[in-house]
Parts: sequence; structure tokens; C-alpha cells
Amino acid sequence: MELKKTTCDHSGVHNLTFQNDNEDIDIVNQEDLQDNLQRIENSEHKKNVHTNQEDEFINFESDLHENKHDSADEKLRLKGLLEKKYDKACIFCKKYRTRIKYVMCRILITAYLTAVIAACSLNFQRALPLFIITVLAIFFICWDFLVAKYEDRIAAFFSPGERYLEKQWFWLKWVVCAALIVAIIFWLIFDTAKQGSRQLISFGGLVMYILLMFVFSKYPTRVAWRPVFSGIVMQFILGLLLLRTKLGFDTFNWLGIQIQTFLEYSDTGAKFVFGEKYTDHFFAFKVLPIVVFFSTVMSMLYHIGFMQWLVGKVGWIMQIFMGTTPVESLVAAGNIFVGQTESPLLVRPYLPYITKSELHAVMTAGFSTIAGSVLGAYISFGVSASHLLTASVMSAPASLATSKLFWPETEKPKVTLKSGLKMAKGESNNLLEAASQGASSSILLVANIAVNLISFLALLAFVDSALSWVGSLFDYPQLNFENICAYVFMPFSFMMGVDWEDSFIVGGLLGYKTFFNEFVAYERLSKLIHNREKGGSMYINDVKQYMTVRSETIATYALCGFANFGSLGMVIGSLTSMAPSKKKEIASGAFRAMIAGTIACFMTACIAGMLAIPDVEVPCHILLQTAFNSTSSPANITELVECCQQTFTSANSSQESFSGGNYTLSFWKKCCQILNQTTFNCT
Repeated sequence: MELKKTTCDHSGVHNLTFQNDNEDIDIVNQEDLQDNLQRIENSEHKKNVHTNQEDEFINFESDLHENKHDSADEKLRLKGLLEKKYDKACIFCKKYRTRIKYVMCRILITAYLTAVIAACSLNFQRALPLFIITVLAIFFICWDFLVAKYEDRIAAFFSPGERYLEKQWFWLKWVVCAALIVAIIFWLIFDTAKQGSRQLISFGGLVMYILLMFVFSKYPTRVAWRPVFSGIVMQFILGLLLLRTKLGFDTFNWLGIQIQTFLEYSDTGAKFVFGEKYTDHFFAFKVLPIVVFFSTVMSMLYHIGFMQWLVGKVGWIMQIFMGTTPVESLVAAGNIFVGQTESPLLVRPYLPYITKSELHAVMTAGFSTIAGSVLGAYISFGVSASHLLTASVMSAPASLATSKLFWPETEKPKVTLKSGLKMAKGESNNLLEAASQGASSSILLVANIAVNLISFLALLAFVDSALSWVGSLFDYPQLNFENICAYVFMPFSFMMGVDWEDSFIVGGLLGYKTFFNEFVAYERLSKLIHNREKGGSMYINDVKQYMTVRSETIATYALCGFANFGSLGMVIGSLTSMAPSKKKEIASGAFRAMIAGTIACFMTACIAGMLAIPDVEVPCHILLQTAFNSTSSPANITELVECCQQTFTSANSSQESFSGGNYTLSFWKKCCQILNQTTFNCT
């Protein structure tokens, strides 16, 4: 038997047939064939049913997909409409951005002016500071607008007068100098007749310091005298306005009070962090938080551009009046508000291109002023805020005058006003980030102040102990560092106008400031001020415990600067990092700049000695002791009357009038002779 394929139908099923080779007869199994056909039909029927079910399932899923696609398309259409409206709004804002900005500014300005008018109408005296600030802001805004829009016309208007002055300047400058000299001589004569001869000593000291700077100048024959004399005149005018006129004195006194009030807000943060008894550690938890707070505020003002604007205005005034270059003028103006390492950042892109004289002026400006952040710390010591502010302002032109005298300009400056000087901007993105950066950057400053004070005071104690041991070998155990510095700086302090009895103390303070830092010096000065305010004996064991108010004032101006050996390294390091190409010039000129900065502070103190008029020189009990123990008649009977009245008033209220007074019966009797006996029951 042999199996062969015989047929193949349309379904692909094969029919099999057995053939008998011998008989040639096909034997077909009919039953098996029928069964096979039946199975084939059944399988085809099942496939058709399954196919129909799949078609129904596919149709159902396709309906679901169609519904989903419809909802998604509807959402896309809605989203597309919102995006189109948003895009239209953005395009509109970009197109009319300037107009929208002007409208918003006008609305805010109108609201502010309305508030100012309302405040002035309610109580003008109370709103006077706000009114003055508003008037000044309007003036400077209008000035900037006019200069920006009509700069060429303004320059053309003044150009004939400028050309005329240039032609006639050769003889005109001598006329101006002669007029100034005559005015100074007459002023000294009348002021000496009115105030006494002590102002003449300060004037003589000013002349002495100018001559010393000229003798030791780098190039004495190349000195340009315009910035020197104009800086001194500018310094004198500022001092005259701030110390002699009632308006200027009251203005800076009010400003000092406002700064003191403003700095007291740092107590809130210190109390929260350090607890209610934070003042038990006065310096660490009271003074240093002020540095953090002030640094934060300055960073915020720098971010909004106010500091750049203010520094630019002050620098422009000094540049026009003194004839200095834009770089050194801006840095000198910046040092009124920021520190010696921060102010060069205002002109950082131009530092590699400045001359040696300009570089010397940049460093001198840093040494002759103090930073606004530490200004608050000195105020918290008890030093006069108004005098510290006045010293900071007056030292700016003094720094340029001494710098140009000590290192005259011998090169041609590359950075001029025509080259378009622009100040650097802050790196913060918003106001909160600026505040955070200001607080974070103060960490290094606070740590630097703390560790320097710890190390310097410890070193000072060791040096004093060693010097006392050396002095005891020669029967002089009182020998210490302060005494040595006092003898060295005593002539300089006396020539500033300090009383001879106080010049020894002020000389010691100058030594602390020069060889350590101004923090140590102001801390010692604050103790002297507190001793005077508390009263008590002026001498204990032949050592003077406090000074006169005049001497304190002059010392405040003389100490107001960063000119010390510690700051010398800071200036070299910071400027070298900003201008590596000037490394050699920075290192060679830094020490001369420190000396020039010290002399600038001394010149400011001389101006203060010529102009300062303290209200009260000595405490009442000292005044009474001097007057009643003297055989001659008292010089100022008015002050004696006031002191006796205070004494009787305090006695009637059962309070100690002046600590350390120790009034005897003879004092009471003499006060009774001066005063009305029936009023105070002297009987």
C-alpha cells in the first residue's frame, strides 16, 4: 500500500487515497472521508463566528477611541484659545511696555505726592523731613532729566565762559588765591577775638601738615596745587556749614539721631537669637549685629541703584571742583559710605588702566575714611554720631588733596570723563537676594573684627606686661605701649588743637589706631567719654581720667580712618586680586598711601579744631571746684548759675547731683551767694 496525494480542494485540505498496486483498484473509506469533511465544516464555522466577534470587539474599541479623541481635541482647542489670548497680551505688553511703565510710575508718583501733601497739611512741622527729602528728590530727578536730554545745549551755553576762564586763568588764579588768603586771615582775626586763640594752633597744625607732605612728596616739583588747595577749601566749607551754621549743625545732628534710631532696630534680631540678656555681652551681641544689619541695608541700596547714584553725584562734584579724574573721584566718594575693599569695586573694570598717582589716590581714600557698616558700631560705643558723619564727609576731599600732594600726577590718565565711565552693578537678581547676600558677606567682616580684637588686645596686654617689667628695672613700672605712643604722637595731637593736658591721652589713642586698629582706639575713647559724663575726680593717682569736650571732638575726627598696619595687608590683597597687572605698583605705594591717609585724618581734625565750638567744656562739679577754689572772679558766671541751680534742684529731690562731686558746706554757701536765697531756702 502506498499513500499518495490525489486532490486538494479550495480550503487547502488534502484528500488521501490508498491504491493497491497489485489490483489497481482504489479503495476509498467513505466513512472516514465523511468524518473529515464534517470536521472541516465545523472548524470553518467556528472561525467565522470568532471573526465576527473580533469585528464586534474591534468596532467597540474604535468607538471608545473616537470618543477619547473628541474630548482631547476639545481640550486642545480650549488650550489653544487661552494661549492665543496670553500671547496677544504679551505682545501688547511688549509693544506698549514703555507707555505702561510711564503710566504705573505716574500713578505711584501721584499717590506719593498726595500722601506728602496730606501729611504736610495735617502737621507741617512733623512732615518737614519728608518734605525736604521729596524736594531734593524732585530736584535731582529733574536735573538728571535735563542733563540727559539737553547735555549738548547746556555744554554749548557754558562753553564761552569756559573758554574765557581758560584764557584768563593765568592771572585769575592768583587773584583767587590772594582773595582766599585775605579772607582766611580776616576770618582768623575775628574768630580768634571771639572764640580765643586755640583755633590758631589748629590752623598752624594744618599748615605744618601741608608743608610736611610737600617736603616728603614723591615729585615735589610736579605738584598740581589746584586739587590740593581746592580739596582743603572744600573741606573747610563743609566743616563751616556742618559745625558753625545752625542749619548744618542741626541737620547733621538730626541725621545722627535718625541713624542711631535706625541702628537700634538690630536689637530685635539680636534679642531673638541671643536671648533677653544679650546686652550682658555688649560687644559680641550688641555691637557686631549692627554691622550685619548695616551691611544688609547697604547691599539692598546698592541693588536698587541708590548707592551708585549717590556716589556718582558726590564724585561728580569733587571732580568738577577739584579737577581730579573720574576714577579717583568716584572711589573717594564711595569711601564715605562703604569700606576700603568695597569702594574700588565701583570702578573695577578700569583699575588695570589707571596711573600710579590714581592708584595711590584710590588707596589713600580707603585709608582716610571708615565704612558705613562699622560707623554704627562706633556710634553704639557712645561716640558722637554727628561728628562721625561729619568726619566721614570731610575726609573724602582731604584724601584727594593729600594724595595729589604726596604723589603728584606725572602721567596722562587714560580713563577720562569723555570715555564714558560706568559703575559696576550688583550681581543679585532681586531685593531679597541682595539682602541675603549683604548679610552673608558681613560674616567675614564680623569674624575679622572679632578675631582681630581678641588677638590685638591679648597682644597689647602682653606688650604692656613686658614693658612694665622692663620699666620696673629702672624704677618706672608705669611704662606701657600707650605711654610710648603718647610721647611719639603728642606733638601731632597738640598741633591739631588738643589741649596740652589732653595731648598725652590723644597721642596714646593715635598710637592704638595706627599700630592696632581704630576699634581699639574708639573703645578707649568711649571709656573717657563715659568717665566725663559720670563725673568724679579728673585725676586718680596723677592719671587723668577724662578730657575736655573739645579734645574729645578733635580725637573723634583724628581717629576716623582705616590707616593702620592691619588694613595695609587687606588693601594690598584686595586690590591685587582686582588688578593683578598692578601688583608691583600696589605693593610699592601702599605704605605711602597709609601715611597720606593718616595725614588726611589729621588735617580733618585740624579743621574741626578751628571750627568746633563745644557747648560745655567740663562737668559742673569740676567747674564749681575750679571757680570756688580760685581767688579771682569766675570767668563765666552764667555757667556757675546753671550748675548751682542743678545742684540745688537735685538736692531738693533727694538725688545725687553729680557723682564724685563731694560738695562741702562752703560750696553750698558760695552757691547761695550766687543764687536767690529765698528761692532755695539757703538759710
